[in-house]
Amino acid sequence: MTVERILRSLAGFLVLLSLALAFGYSRLWLLMTAVVGVNLFQSGFTDWCPAMTLLRKLGFRDCRQ
Repeated sequence: MTVERILRSLAGFLVLLSLALAFGYSRLWLLMTAVVGVNLFQSGFTDWCPAMTLLRKLGFRDCRQ
């Protein structure tokens, strides 16, 4: 898998997880949804995301290579 596919999967998983936790435990878990959304928004402009850096260091490849 490429960094981009893993990143999209991770973002989707975190949003769904935070929604489930907000429904089951506390509405404060919606802050995690907001953090993921803000991170996706800023990475659309900067083409940088902390998770992408970590995934590259772990040895996952970019789709461009």
